[in-house]
Amino acid sequence: MGVKRIDPDRANELMNSDQEYVFLDVRMPEEYSKGHVPNSRNIPVMIRGDGGVGIRMNPDFVDSVSSEMNADSRIILCCQKGGRSQKAADLLTAKGYVNLHDMRGGFIGETDVLGNVTFPGWSSRGLPTTRR
Repeated sequence: MGVKRIDPDRANELMNSDQEYVFLDVRMPEEYSKGHVPNSRNIPVMIRGDGGVGIRMNPDFVDSVSSEMNADSRIILCCQKGGRSQKAADLLTAKGYVNLHDMRGGFIGETDVLGNVTFPGWSSRGLPTTRR
């Protein structure tokens, strides 16, 4: 089926449907704790490097997802601005996941080089967020 690219409004519609979508936030825990989609799950695709320096791929990402979700689960992927969720989608597709939706704009939105939002994400559209 491949990865479907959807905008945050469509992601919100799917989350509010009766189709049992899982919202998978792939940001690092410190980003997630500052605000996230209610009832989302956080499994980071990137983690801090040794000694907390830099970031690197999370070698346990796919196994962690697999322990919580089946390959046919309906999953909406989200990160901060949209880049990491695409990487997560690529990794999961390679492992046989077939119902993936990559949310364009991520949690805060796509930005230009000056940091101005050019495509609003989940929170910048005023969609529901929580810190719990």
